[in-house]
Amino acid sequence: MTSPQNLRAFRSYLLRWFRRHGRDLPWRQTRDPYAILVSEFMLQQTQVAAVIPYYHEWLRRFPDFASLAHACENDVLRAWQGLGYYVRARNLHATASTVVDRYRGRFPRSVEQMQDLPGIGKYTAHAVASFAFDQPTPIVEANTARVLTRLFDFRKPIDSGAARKTLWRYAAVLIPKSSTRVYNSALIDLGALVCVAHEPKCAICPVNKFCGAKNPQLLPVRKSPAPTKRLIEKHAFVLRRGKILLEQSSSCWRGMWILPPLKPGSCKQSSLQHPVYTAIFPFTHHRVTLRVYRLRLCEVATNRQRWFPLRSLDSIPIASPHCRALRALTAAVSE
Repeated sequence: MTSPQNLRAFRSYLLRWFRRHGRDLPWRQTRDPYAILVSEFMLQQTQVAAVIPYYHEWLRRFPDFASLAHACENDVLRAWQGLGYYVRARNLHATASTVVDRYRGRFPRSVEQMQDLPGIGKYTAHAVASFAFDQPTPIVEANTARVLTRLFDFRKPIDSGAARKTLWRYAAVLIPKSSTRVYNSALIDLGALVCVAHEPKCAICPVNKFCGAKNPQLLPVRKSPAPTKRLIEKHAFVLRRGKILLEQSSSCWRGMWILPPLKPGSCKQSSLQHPVYTAIFPFTHHRVTLRVYRLRLCEVATNRQRWFPLRSLDSIPIASPHCRALRALTAAVSE
């Protein structure tokens, strides 16, 4: 596989397939490092189809590093609302400020300098270097890791640091010295469209002659996932004269607005017998049951709480599970 002749053939077959079957994604139509960085932050933990409309709207609202750097956090979080993992939005905001302050609005071309920016690790730095500047930087993410483990028949769990280093070495062996932008896009699409997680389409794989996997459907190997923890969260729905009481979270939804959490002893138990809204949602390694209780006024007031007119809810960043609860409750419940 690693002989010069095989490497040339592998890349040639892969690129020929990509020209016919590669995905037409909006961030592939630009070499602007800002737009590419936005896409990379959004694509962390989020599917491509979900990202595309957010990507277009984000660039409309914040077209460059300067416009994002000068935006307030509330507007940034509101624009991100629905994508989840809001630390990504805060890191992207902080990176924009650093690029404007330290580099006068010009994104650095050095991978090392990129990794000094908030929220940018090895993969993101290598991706921007490749897609924006066509530097010969290998990339390892979910799709390419799957392709690499099967090509090299790598049977160790890929969750460990040592295994990730091995995959980066494999990726570096395969990377061409030029046109890496196209090559890396092709390798990602091979993993996304053909070398998929379940039931890989080996019969139509353009590079199956180079694959070393005996049982590709069993690769990659992963450690057993952490057990899912179940949590119950209780929150108040307090509506008064067309205004809703919300609290700015200082914990997992930091910076977002949520329904006020109910602490033990803050309300009479008789008020908490029948929730007016219940929903279950996943959050990292947790399965959270959200229960909302209709209250008049209860001792939930803190300096992080504010009354908001119902008509203003679309303009503030609200955590997605709480946003869904508010939509249902304001439609069904009148004061």
